[in-house]
Amino acid sequence: MSNAEVAVWELLGTTTLLLLGVGVVANVTLRRSLGHGGGWLLISFGWGFAVFVGASVSAPSGAHLNPAVTTGLAVAGKVDWARVPVYVAAQLVGAVLGAALAWLAYKLQFDTHDDPAGTRGVFCTGPTVPGWPWNLLTEVIGTFVLVAWVLLSPTALAGEHGVPRFGNSALGYAAVAFVVVGIGCSLGGPTGYAINPARDLGPRIAYALLPIRGKGDAEWGYSWVPVVGPLLGGALAGLLFLALPV
Repeated sequence: MSNAEVAVWELLGTTTLLLLGVGVVANVTLRRSLGHGGGWLLISFGWGFAVFVGASVSAPSGAHLNPAVTTGLAVAGKVDWARVPVYVAAQLVGAVLGAALAWLAYKLQFDTHDDPAGTRGVFCTGPTVPGWPWNLLTEVIGTFVLVAWVLLSPTALAGEHGVPRFGNSALGYAAVAFVVVGIGCSLGGPTGYAINPARDLGPRIAYALLPIRGKGDAEWGYSWVPVVGPLLGGALAGLLFLALPV
């Protein structure tokens, strides 16, 4: 597959991921939305399903959707380092576009929300208790779990007539959706579990640029944490893969 084809599929998949992911947070957060007050479980499941749909869309490119996954695969020797910039650029652009589309879908709800300065959390993450070293560690751990699962989870064994009978391949991209939901429910509380640099940085850029009524600050001072943490977590998972007799 050419670099251009990789970029197109990753762009489409990440746009879909962020459209649905930012969309579920908007649905829960904005007061004049039917999902208002749905809580953390709705957000976690919404993001999990968003990963399922986005990964299904971008299957031809390998469905990375995440610079941390791309980095982990490159460290593990499963992706050529020369292709990493292509993946990451497409993922970041797709994240900006997806977040902007989610804003368009909820434009009236944003316009009538009673706390417009507090809408940044619809787009990007932030710590419940600020403490950058610990916030960074939380993102490293959460992303490590995700990328280690991608690298180490068993594939399907072929059963009768070639039908998969064991392993995550039997579930398709639903399997990784369960992992994302699990991470959100278990490790998402401290920082909102970005576990994906594009998922956080792209919507943060969109939030800074979009004409949202009364919006607050994009909090660029924190923005490096959900970028560096996931990249470190992905790289560590790749190193673990190399160290194990897989």
